[in-house]
This record gives sequence, C-alpha cells and structure tokens, in this order.
Amino acid sequence: MCAYPRSSALTTDLYELTMAAAYFKHEMTASATFELFARDLPENRGYLVTCGLEPALEYLEELRFTAEDIGYLRGLPAFARVRDGFWDYLAALRFTGDVWAIAEGTPVMANEPLLRVTAPLIEAQILESYLLAVVNHQTLIATKAARVVDAARGRDVVDFGLRRAHGTDAAFWAARACYVGGCVGTSNVDAARAFGIPAVGTAAHSFTLAFGDETAAFEAYADTFPDRAILLIDTYDTLEGARRAARLGPKLAGVRLDSGDLAALSKEVRAVLDAAGCSAARIVGSGDLDEFRIAELLDAGAPIDLFGVGTSMIVSRDAPALSGVYKLVAIEDRPRAKRSAGKVNLPGTKQVARFLADESRYARDEIMCADEPVPGGAKPLLEPVMRGGRRIRPAPPLDELRERAARERAKLPPGVRRLRDPDEFPVSVSARLRALTDLAYREQAAQEGDQR
Repeated sequence: MCAYPRSSALTTDLYELTMAAAYFKHEMTASATFELFARDLPENRGYLVTCGLEPALEYLEELRFTAEDIGYLRGLPAFARVRDGFWDYLAALRFTGDVWAIAEGTPVMANEPLLRVTAPLIEAQILESYLLAVVNHQTLIATKAARVVDAARGRDVVDFGLRRAHGTDAAFWAARACYVGGCVGTSNVDAARAFGIPAVGTAAHSFTLAFGDETAAFEAYADTFPDRAILLIDTYDTLEGARRAARLGPKLAGVRLDSGDLAALSKEVRAVLDAAGCSAARIVGSGDLDEFRIAELLDAGAPIDLFGVGTSMIVSRDAPALSGVYKLVAIEDRPRAKRSAGKVNLPGTKQVARFLADESRYARDEIMCADEPVPGGAKPLLEPVMRGGRRIRPAPPLDELRERAARERAKLPPGVRRLRDPDEFPVSVSARLRALTDLAYREQAAQEGDQR
C-alpha cells in the first residue's frame, strides 16, 4: 500500500469548523458517535461495494492543523470574534477516537452504516466532509466497476478513464476503486505505481497517423514491443487494418477496436486473425462502453477478450452521485435521531448482521443495536479498525480487497446483481432498534415541547 497524498485539515466545509468553535466555547466535550451510510441506492443498483476506508483511516492518523492552516482560519471573517483558546486547541488536535467499519469490498445496502466514528464531539464532527468525499466517491466507482465486470462475464476489464475523470485526483482514486471493483488494470500510470495495479495500454490513432502508413506504424510498434504489441486497427479501414496486423505473426499480441459496430467487426476481425494463424491474438474492445453495452455485445456473440472502459466507469455516468450521509446518532449513551421530512435516520450505535441462506448465498441483513448479540447463523459486518486514533491492523493488500469484493458479490442472490431493475436485498430492523427509535423520538419530542 502506498503512502497516500496527504490532504490538508482544511479539506473540509467551513461549517464543520464554525460548529467546532461553538462546541469549544460552550465546553461541549462529550463523546459523540456518528455513522456514515447511504440513504438510498442509485438507480439500477441492488447493492453498493464499500470502498475508501483505508485512505480515510490514514487521513485520521495524520490529521493536524498546521500553523499556516490556523493563520488562514484566523483571518476569515467568520472567526473574527473567536478567542485564542480555540486556536490553541486546534494546534494540539489529533484524532483520538475509535472507528468501526465494514471491510472494503463488501456489498452493502441502503441505511447500513459503512463506518462508525466515536470520539470527542469536535473531533468526530470535523471529519464529516472529508469522510463523505472519500467514501462516497470510491464506493460509487467501485460499485460501477463491479457492474461492468459482472457484465463482462469473465472477460478482463481495464480502467481507461483518466482523461475523462473529474480531474487527475479523482482519476487517481477512481483507479483504486475500479481495481477493488474487479478491474484487472488501469491505464493511469501514477495510480498503477502508487497502488501496485497492473499498468495497461495500447497506442492511439495519432501513432498511426504520425507514420502516415498503417503498416509502417504497426511494424514500428511491434519492433519496439515484440510479443506485447496490441495494435489499434480502426484508424482507416478496420478489416484491412486487421489483415495488416495479422502479417506480423507471432509478434502480434492483440488488436483493439475503438469504433463502429463492435459486435459485427469483432467477429470479422476474429476470422481474419484466425485464418492468418493468429488465434492467440486477443481482441480488445473500447469506445464509450458501459455495462449495458458490454452485455449487449456478449449477447450478440462478440468475441471480445478484454474491455477498456473509460468515461462511463470513471464517473459512474448513469448514476454520478451517492447519497451518503454522516449523521450524529449518539451523545455519550444517549441516542440522537434526525427527523427532518424525508431525512429520518435510526438513532443509536448500530451493527449489521448478515444471514446466510446456505454456504454460498446470503439471505438477508438485519440492522440492530451495536450491543445486541448477533443472532446465530449471522455474521457482524462492522468491525473495529481504529482505537485511540491508531489503526488496529495494517492496511490489507489491494489484491485482497479485490478478491473479497468478487467473493462477497458472488454470494448475493442473482436478482440483486441484475443490471436493470434489480431485486431488493432484504434488510430488516431489529425489534430492539425499533423500540429504541420510538423512545428516542418521544424523548426528543418532549424535550422540544419543554423548550417552547
């Protein structure tokens, strides 16, 4: 695992810090618990693949406000009347809390806590924006990648999305998420180096155009990369390009199709390659692909061996945002619950129990109070990952997370993994948590009434 690029403590929204200043002034130092979860699943998603935990934990371990950070904040109009004691507090601040989380690569459902933070109120509060940015984004992209990989039905998928991402930082982290979701490599060399992901690439149309002669371009590339040459053959006439590529014989590792009717062309190209004795040469398909298009191509019998997927996967184009939230659920041992219209959440610290239908299939989940015993035949999903501001164990290798994602996804009912209109995975709320919710709502309503 690489040392991640460090984010500033100022990678947050201003209101996290104004709240912190108000908490400090009013000596609100109690322990608080926040939980991060998605209220709803995006369209056509029957599950999410949780991702982004390890970068988030590294951020928590390294969190600190520099003198430059504090100097900038002190100059903001919002803090004009904030006293020196708060700045001294920020200068000494380190995250000292505990974190429980669902392991990266695990399928999760709406309203299930992906992670739970318990820490002094200010520490827990100021993490909100950063944790949401990291976990929402990487979970969204890992989920999209998992869908694309499922659609490919055992064919390899590579992340080609760097040039279409929302900036290079987004592409860097999305490459990690794509790999967790099941991709075999990335074209993003920076991410490949940082995370140990296989770097994959071919050549562009400009390479062929630069030579002016397709055969000369192919020979030059194969001479430079013998036995590894994958040639882009649709700069001019695709089938003629296939014939020219096939003349390279054993030097040809594969060809790439980036335009046109990929189903028909891939069949014709396969025939050309096989007839020329290049049956080992692979066909790579690219060009505005997503899980739906890949499924259509394979249904049509397209003999494509590897898919390079860019825009649709790197930005999750059909569902570009995740409704993840980070909500206060308890102060000390007192549950808290938001009751805004359409934004109600369950109070109290929680656990998620996952039940097996048999050894190879999950049946249902139950959201329960964290201190409830997990029923027999179920496993708890939230595990302790950080105590006293330090990680309990080293970050697992990325390959391990990728393998977990594939293994755990395979245990979901097939209907839940369906690309369109998936079945809803059953998720219930325990009787004790329902009772706690009712009690919390009544107590909060009574407290509000006393304040009127």
